[in-house]
Amino acid sequence: MTTEEIIRGVPKVQLHDHLDGGLRTATIIELAKEIKYKKLPTEDPEELAVWFHRGANKGNLVEYLQGFEHTCAVMQTKESLERTAYEMMEDMYIDGVCFVETRFAPILHLEKGLHYDDVMKSVIRGLEKGKNDFGVGYGLILCALRNMKASLDIAELAVNYRNQGVVGFDLAGEEGGFPPKKHIEAFDFIKRENFNITIHAGEAFGKESIWQAIQLCGAHRIGHATRVIEDIVFDKDKNIVGLGELAQFILDKRIPLEICLLSNVHTGAVDKLENHPFIHLYKQKYRVFLNTDDRLMSNTTLTNEYMTASEMFDISLDDIEKLNLNAMKSAFIPHDERLHYIYNVIKPGFQKMREKLLSLKV
Repeated sequence: MTTEEIIRGVPKVQLHDHLDGGLRTATIIELAKEIKYKKLPTEDPEELAVWFHRGANKGNLVEYLQGFEHTCAVMQTKESLERTAYEMMEDMYIDGVCFVETRFAPILHLEKGLHYDDVMKSVIRGLEKGKNDFGVGYGLILCALRNMKASLDIAELAVNYRNQGVVGFDLAGEEGGFPPKKHIEAFDFIKRENFNITIHAGEAFGKESIWQAIQLCGAHRIGHATRVIEDIVFDKDKNIVGLGELAQFILDKRIPLEICLLSNVHTGAVDKLENHPFIHLYKQKYRVFLNTDDRLMSNTTLTNEYMTASEMFDISLDDIEKLNLNAMKSAFIPHDERLHYIYNVIKPGFQKMREKLLSLKV
Protein backbone atom coordinates (compact mmCIF):
# COMPACT_ATOMS: atom_id res chain seq x y z
CA MET A 1 0.00 0.00 0.00
CA THR A 2 1.34 3.42 -0.97
CA THR A 3 1.08 5.84 1.96
CA GLU A 4 -0.24 9.37 1.89
CA GLU A 5 3.21 10.72 2.75
CA ILE A 6 4.76 8.94 -0.24
CA ILE A 7 2.07 10.18 -2.64
CA ARG A 8 2.37 13.76 -1.41
CA GLY A 9 6.14 13.53 -1.77
CA VAL A 10 6.23 12.63 -5.47
CA PRO A 11 5.79 15.20 -8.28
CA LYS A 12 2.23 15.19 -9.59
CA VAL A 13 0.39 16.79 -12.49
CA GLN A 14 -3.11 18.23 -12.20
CA LEU A 15 -5.07 19.14 -15.35
CA HIS A 16 -8.69 19.44 -14.17
CA ASP A 17 -8.97 21.94 -11.33
CA HIS A 18 -11.58 24.69 -11.07
CA LEU A 19 -10.18 27.89 -9.60
CA ASP A 20 -13.55 28.86 -8.10
CA GLY A 21 -14.02 25.33 -6.73
CA GLY A 22 -10.87 25.32 -4.62
CA LEU A 23 -10.92 28.43 -2.42
CA ARG A 24 -9.80 28.26 1.21
CA THR A 25 -12.78 28.75 3.51
CA ALA A 26 -10.87 31.27 5.65
CA THR A 27 -10.27 33.31 2.49
CA ILE A 28 -13.96 33.14 1.50
CA ILE A 29 -14.96 34.46 4.93
CA GLU A 30 -12.37 37.27 4.83
CA LEU A 31 -13.31 38.35 1.32
CA ALA A 32 -17.02 38.23 2.19
CA LYS A 33 -16.42 40.62 5.10
CA GLU A 34 -14.47 43.00 2.87
CA ILE A 35 -17.31 43.32 0.36
CA LYS A 36 -20.09 43.00 2.98
CA TYR A 37 -21.42 39.80 1.41
CA LYS A 38 -23.98 38.46 3.89
CA LYS A 39 -25.14 35.18 2.35
CA LEU A 40 -22.55 32.78 3.79
CA PRO A 41 -24.19 30.10 5.98
CA THR A 42 -21.48 30.48 8.67
CA GLU A 43 -18.35 32.48 9.44
CA ASP A 44 -16.49 29.55 10.97
CA PRO A 45 -13.94 28.16 8.45
CA GLU A 46 -14.33 24.52 9.53
CA GLU A 47 -18.13 24.68 9.59
CA LEU A 48 -18.09 26.35 6.18
CA ALA A 49 -15.92 23.55 4.76
CA VAL A 50 -18.41 20.99 6.06
CA TRP A 51 -21.29 23.01 4.59
CA PHE A 52 -19.69 23.15 1.12
CA HIS A 53 -18.94 19.44 1.12
CA ARG A 54 -22.36 18.42 2.42
CA GLY A 55 -24.05 20.65 -0.17
CA ALA A 56 -21.99 19.19 -2.98
CA ASN A 57 -22.38 15.56 -1.96
CA LYS A 58 -25.98 15.25 -3.17
CA GLY A 59 -25.48 12.89 -6.08
CA ASN A 60 -26.42 15.33 -8.85
CA LEU A 61 -24.54 17.96 -10.80
CA VAL A 62 -27.11 20.75 -10.48
CA GLU A 63 -26.98 20.79 -6.66
CA TYR A 64 -23.21 20.26 -6.73
CA LEU A 65 -22.83 23.52 -8.65
CA GLN A 66 -24.84 25.60 -6.16
CA GLY A 67 -21.89 26.29 -3.85
CA PHE A 68 -20.23 28.26 -6.64
CA GLU A 69 -22.68 31.10 -5.98
CA HIS A 70 -20.68 31.91 -2.83
CA THR A 71 -17.17 31.41 -4.21
CA CYS A 72 -17.88 33.49 -7.32
CA ALA A 73 -19.56 36.19 -5.19
CA VAL A 74 -16.29 36.87 -3.36
CA MET A 75 -14.19 36.77 -6.57
CA GLN A 76 -15.40 40.07 -8.06
CA THR A 77 -12.42 42.36 -7.48
CA LYS A 78 -8.92 42.43 -8.95
CA GLU A 79 -7.44 41.82 -5.51
CA SER A 80 -9.63 38.81 -4.72
CA LEU A 81 -8.95 37.19 -8.09
CA GLU A 82 -5.21 37.65 -7.73
CA ARG A 83 -5.28 36.34 -4.17
CA THR A 84 -7.31 33.22 -4.90
CA ALA A 85 -5.12 32.37 -7.91
CA TYR A 86 -1.97 32.82 -5.80
CA GLU A 87 -3.32 30.73 -2.94
CA MET A 88 -4.27 27.96 -5.37
CA MET A 89 -0.62 27.81 -6.49
CA GLU A 90 0.53 27.62 -2.89
CA ASP A 91 -1.96 24.83 -2.20
CA MET A 92 -0.62 22.93 -5.22
CA TYR A 93 2.92 23.31 -3.93
CA ILE A 94 1.90 21.99 -0.51
CA ASP A 95 0.22 19.04 -2.25
CA GLY A 96 3.33 18.12 -4.24
CA VAL A 97 1.94 19.24 -7.61
CA CYS A 98 4.69 20.29 -10.04
CA PHE A 99 2.38 21.47 -12.83
CA VAL A 100 -1.27 22.53 -12.77
CA GLU A 101 -3.80 23.58 -15.37
CA THR A 102 -6.53 25.46 -13.57
CA ARG A 103 -9.73 26.67 -15.22
CA PHE A 104 -12.43 29.23 -14.60
CA ALA A 105 -15.25 31.08 -16.35
CA PRO A 106 -14.34 34.79 -16.72
CA ILE A 107 -17.99 35.71 -17.37
CA LEU A 108 -18.83 34.87 -13.73
CA HIS A 109 -16.55 37.63 -12.41
CA LEU A 110 -18.07 40.71 -14.03
CA GLU A 111 -20.83 41.42 -11.49
CA LYS A 112 -19.10 44.35 -9.77
CA GLY A 113 -17.93 46.20 -12.85
CA LEU A 114 -14.74 44.40 -13.85
CA HIS A 115 -14.07 43.90 -17.55
CA TYR A 116 -12.67 40.73 -19.09
CA ASP A 117 -9.17 42.19 -19.27
CA ASP A 118 -9.28 43.14 -15.57
CA VAL A 119 -10.30 39.60 -14.67
CA MET A 120 -7.66 37.97 -16.87
CA LYS A 121 -4.78 40.17 -15.78
CA SER A 122 -5.63 39.73 -12.09
CA VAL A 123 -5.78 35.93 -12.25
CA ILE A 124 -2.60 35.70 -14.33
CA ARG A 125 -0.81 38.03 -11.90
CA GLY A 126 -1.69 35.68 -9.04
CA LEU A 127 -0.62 32.60 -10.99
CA GLU A 128 2.68 34.18 -12.04
CA LYS A 129 3.45 35.27 -8.50
CA GLY A 130 2.67 31.74 -7.32
CA LYS A 131 4.92 30.24 -9.98
CA ASN A 132 7.77 32.52 -8.94
CA ASP A 133 7.31 31.88 -5.21
CA PHE A 134 6.61 28.13 -5.27
CA GLY A 135 8.16 26.83 -8.47
CA VAL A 136 4.90 25.26 -9.67
CA GLY A 137 4.26 25.45 -13.41
CA TYR A 138 0.80 26.38 -14.63
CA GLY A 139 -1.53 26.80 -17.58
CA LEU A 140 -4.87 28.60 -17.50
CA ILE A 141 -7.97 27.24 -19.26
CA LEU A 142 -10.96 29.50 -19.92
CA CYS A 143 -14.43 27.99 -19.54
CA ALA A 144 -17.46 28.97 -21.56
CA LEU A 145 -20.74 27.92 -19.93
CA ARG A 146 -23.22 25.64 -21.66
CA ASN A 147 -26.26 27.68 -20.67
CA MET A 148 -24.84 31.04 -21.84
CA LYS A 149 -24.43 32.42 -25.34
CA ALA A 150 -21.03 34.09 -24.79
CA SER A 151 -18.90 31.08 -25.77
CA LEU A 152 -17.40 32.75 -28.86
CA ASP A 153 -16.39 35.77 -26.74
CA ILE A 154 -14.62 33.46 -24.29
CA ALA A 155 -12.94 31.55 -27.12
CA GLU A 156 -11.61 34.84 -28.52
CA LEU A 157 -10.47 35.89 -25.05
CA ALA A 158 -8.59 32.60 -24.64
CA VAL A 159 -6.75 33.10 -27.93
CA ASN A 160 -5.98 36.74 -27.07
CA TYR A 161 -4.20 35.58 -23.90
CA ARG A 162 -2.53 32.48 -25.34
CA ASN A 163 0.95 34.02 -24.95
CA GLN A 164 0.23 35.20 -21.40
CA GLY A 165 -0.56 31.92 -19.68
CA VAL A 166 -3.82 30.73 -21.23
CA VAL A 167 -3.38 27.25 -22.73
CA GLY A 168 -6.88 26.18 -23.73
CA PHE A 169 -10.64 26.52 -23.98
CA ASP A 170 -13.30 24.50 -22.16
CA LEU A 171 -17.07 24.13 -22.04
CA ALA A 172 -18.47 23.57 -18.54
CA GLY A 173 -21.74 23.71 -16.62
CA GLU A 174 -24.89 21.63 -16.64
CA GLU A 175 -24.88 19.02 -19.43
CA GLY A 176 -28.55 18.07 -19.70
CA GLY A 177 -30.28 20.16 -22.37
CA PHE A 178 -27.10 22.04 -23.29
CA PRO A 179 -25.17 19.87 -25.78
CA PRO A 180 -21.70 21.01 -26.86
CA LYS A 181 -22.82 21.29 -30.51
CA LYS A 182 -24.78 24.44 -29.55
CA HIS A 183 -21.39 26.14 -29.15
CA ILE A 184 -19.93 24.96 -32.45
CA GLU A 185 -18.99 28.49 -33.59
CA ALA A 186 -16.65 28.91 -30.62
CA PHE A 187 -15.02 25.54 -31.22
CA ASP A 188 -14.60 26.23 -34.93
CA PHE A 189 -12.83 29.47 -34.03
CA ILE A 190 -10.48 27.70 -31.59
CA LYS A 191 -9.67 25.04 -34.20
CA ARG A 192 -8.91 27.66 -36.85
CA GLU A 193 -6.53 29.30 -34.40
CA ASN A 194 -4.68 26.00 -33.79
CA PHE A 195 -5.52 26.17 -30.10
CA ASN A 196 -6.42 23.60 -27.44
CA ILE A 197 -9.85 22.24 -26.52
CA THR A 198 -11.02 20.27 -23.51
CA ILE A 199 -14.73 19.72 -22.88
CA HIS A 200 -16.71 18.50 -19.88
CA ALA A 201 -18.58 15.54 -21.34
CA GLY A 202 -20.01 12.21 -20.26
CA GLU A 203 -20.39 13.33 -16.63
CA ALA A 204 -24.11 13.99 -16.26
CA PHE A 205 -25.07 12.86 -19.76
CA GLY A 206 -24.38 9.79 -21.88
CA LYS A 207 -21.75 8.74 -24.38
CA GLU A 208 -23.46 10.91 -27.06
CA SER A 209 -22.11 13.93 -25.21
CA ILE A 210 -18.57 12.54 -25.49
CA TRP A 211 -19.08 11.75 -29.19
CA GLN A 212 -20.26 15.31 -29.87
CA ALA A 213 -17.36 16.79 -27.92
CA ILE A 214 -14.81 14.85 -29.96
CA GLN A 215 -16.32 14.54 -33.42
CA LEU A 216 -18.30 17.78 -33.73
CA CYS A 217 -16.33 20.12 -31.48
CA GLY A 218 -12.81 18.74 -31.91
CA ALA A 219 -11.95 18.15 -28.24
CA HIS A 220 -8.33 17.20 -27.61
CA ARG A 221 -9.15 16.07 -24.06
CA ILE A 222 -12.35 15.12 -22.28
CA GLY A 223 -13.24 16.18 -18.74
CA HIS A 224 -14.68 13.24 -16.74
CA ALA A 225 -15.87 10.97 -19.61
CA THR A 226 -17.24 8.44 -17.12
CA ARG A 227 -20.05 7.49 -19.51
CA VAL A 228 -17.59 6.10 -22.06
CA ILE A 229 -18.25 2.90 -20.11
CA GLU A 230 -21.60 2.73 -21.93
CA ASP A 231 -19.64 1.90 -25.08
CA ILE A 232 -17.64 -0.94 -23.48
CA VAL A 233 -18.82 -4.55 -23.16
CA PHE A 234 -18.01 -6.56 -20.03
CA ASP A 235 -18.45 -10.24 -19.24
CA LYS A 236 -20.04 -11.47 -16.01
CA ASP A 237 -16.65 -11.22 -14.21
CA LYS A 238 -16.31 -7.55 -15.18
CA ASN A 239 -13.57 -8.21 -17.73
CA ILE A 240 -13.65 -6.07 -20.87
CA VAL A 241 -14.59 -8.23 -23.86
CA GLY A 242 -15.43 -5.59 -26.47
CA LEU A 243 -15.17 -1.91 -27.31
CA GLY A 244 -17.73 0.11 -29.24
CA GLU A 245 -16.58 2.37 -32.05
CA LEU A 246 -16.37 5.49 -29.86
CA ALA A 247 -14.50 3.72 -27.05
CA GLN A 248 -12.09 2.20 -29.60
CA PHE A 249 -11.54 5.60 -31.25
CA ILE A 250 -10.72 7.26 -27.90
CA LEU A 251 -8.25 4.48 -27.09
CA ASP A 252 -6.61 4.43 -30.52
CA LYS A 253 -6.28 8.21 -30.81
CA ARG A 254 -4.91 8.47 -27.25
CA ILE A 255 -7.55 11.07 -26.34
CA PRO A 256 -6.83 11.96 -22.70
CA LEU A 257 -9.58 11.48 -20.13
CA GLU A 258 -9.45 13.78 -17.09
CA ILE A 259 -10.66 11.49 -14.31
CA CYS A 260 -12.05 13.00 -11.07
CA LEU A 261 -12.91 10.11 -8.74
CA LEU A 262 -14.53 11.74 -5.71
CA SER A 263 -16.29 14.51 -7.62
CA ASN A 264 -17.89 11.89 -9.88
CA VAL A 265 -19.48 10.25 -6.84
CA HIS A 266 -20.61 13.61 -5.44
CA THR A 267 -22.26 14.68 -8.70
CA GLY A 268 -23.83 11.26 -9.30
CA ALA A 269 -21.77 10.54 -12.43
CA VAL A 270 -21.13 7.19 -10.72
CA ASP A 271 -23.23 5.71 -7.93
CA LYS A 272 -20.29 4.61 -5.77
CA LEU A 273 -16.52 4.66 -5.94
CA GLU A 274 -16.05 0.94 -6.52
CA ASN A 275 -18.14 1.24 -9.70
CA HIS A 276 -15.98 4.01 -11.17
CA PRO A 277 -14.70 3.01 -14.64
CA PHE A 278 -11.23 4.46 -13.95
CA ILE A 279 -9.47 1.18 -13.19
CA HIS A 280 -10.97 -0.59 -16.22
CA LEU A 281 -9.88 2.27 -18.47
CA TYR A 282 -6.39 2.33 -16.96
CA LYS A 283 -5.89 -1.42 -17.35
CA GLN A 284 -7.12 -1.19 -20.95
CA LYS A 285 -4.33 1.38 -21.56
CA TYR A 286 -6.55 4.43 -22.04
CA ARG A 287 -4.71 7.67 -21.42
CA VAL A 288 -6.24 8.45 -18.05
CA PHE A 289 -4.96 10.35 -15.02
CA LEU A 290 -6.43 11.68 -11.79
CA ASN A 291 -7.55 15.21 -10.93
CA THR A 292 -9.43 16.99 -8.14
CA ASP A 293 -12.14 18.91 -10.06
CA ASP A 294 -13.32 21.07 -7.12
CA ARG A 295 -11.10 20.74 -4.06
CA LEU A 296 -13.39 22.69 -1.74
CA MET A 297 -16.67 21.09 -2.80
CA SER A 298 -15.28 17.56 -2.85
CA ASN A 299 -13.04 18.09 0.20
CA THR A 300 -10.05 16.68 -1.66
CA THR A 301 -6.48 17.15 -2.88
CA LEU A 302 -4.60 15.42 -5.68
CA THR A 303 -2.75 13.41 -3.03
CA ASN A 304 -6.14 12.33 -1.68
CA GLU A 305 -7.37 11.30 -5.15
CA TYR A 306 -4.33 9.07 -5.66
CA MET A 307 -4.61 7.77 -2.11
CA THR A 308 -8.25 6.90 -2.78
CA ALA A 309 -7.27 5.05 -5.97
CA SER A 310 -4.51 3.24 -4.10
CA GLU A 311 -6.92 2.03 -1.40
CA MET A 312 -9.87 1.26 -3.68
CA PHE A 313 -8.11 -0.11 -6.77
CA ASP A 314 -4.74 -1.20 -5.36
CA ILE A 315 -2.62 0.93 -7.69
CA SER A 316 1.13 0.97 -6.96
CA LEU A 317 3.78 3.71 -6.96
CA ASP A 318 4.69 2.62 -10.51
CA ASP A 319 1.03 3.08 -11.53
CA ILE A 320 0.96 6.52 -9.94
CA GLU A 321 4.07 7.49 -11.92
CA LYS A 322 2.51 6.18 -15.15
CA LEU A 323 -0.70 8.14 -14.49
CA ASN A 324 1.23 11.35 -13.89
CA LEU A 325 3.26 10.77 -17.05
CA ASN A 326 -0.07 10.31 -18.87
CA ALA A 327 -1.15 13.66 -17.46
CA MET A 328 2.04 15.45 -18.45
CA LYS A 329 1.88 14.05 -21.99
CA SER A 330 -1.65 15.45 -22.16
CA ALA A 331 -0.89 18.97 -20.88
CA PHE A 332 -1.66 21.91 -23.16
CA ILE A 333 1.86 23.35 -23.03
CA PRO A 334 4.53 23.10 -25.77
CA HIS A 335 6.10 19.71 -26.39
CA ASP A 336 9.57 20.65 -25.16
CA GLU A 337 8.11 21.95 -21.89
CA ARG A 338 6.23 18.67 -21.39
CA LEU A 339 9.48 16.78 -21.97
CA HIS A 340 11.22 19.00 -19.42
CA TYR A 341 8.70 18.05 -16.73
CA ILE A 342 8.79 14.35 -17.68
CA TYR A 343 12.58 13.91 -17.74
CA ASN A 344 13.76 16.58 -15.29
CA VAL A 345 10.98 16.60 -12.70
CA ILE A 346 8.61 13.62 -12.68
CA LYS A 347 10.89 10.66 -13.47
CA PRO A 348 13.75 11.88 -11.18
CA GLY A 349 11.22 12.66 -8.43
CA PHE A 350 9.75 9.16 -8.46
CA GLN A 351 13.21 7.59 -8.69
CA LYS A 352 14.33 9.61 -5.66
CA MET A 353 11.30 8.36 -3.72
CA ARG A 354 12.07 4.73 -4.68
CA GLU A 355 15.67 5.14 -3.50
CA LYS A 356 14.48 6.66 -0.25
CA LEU A 357 12.05 3.78 0.34
CA LEU A 358 14.79 1.27 -0.49
CA SER A 359 17.19 2.85 1.99
CA LEU A 360 14.52 2.69 4.71
CA LYS A 361 14.11 -1.06 4.08
CA VAL A 362 17.88 -1.64 4.34
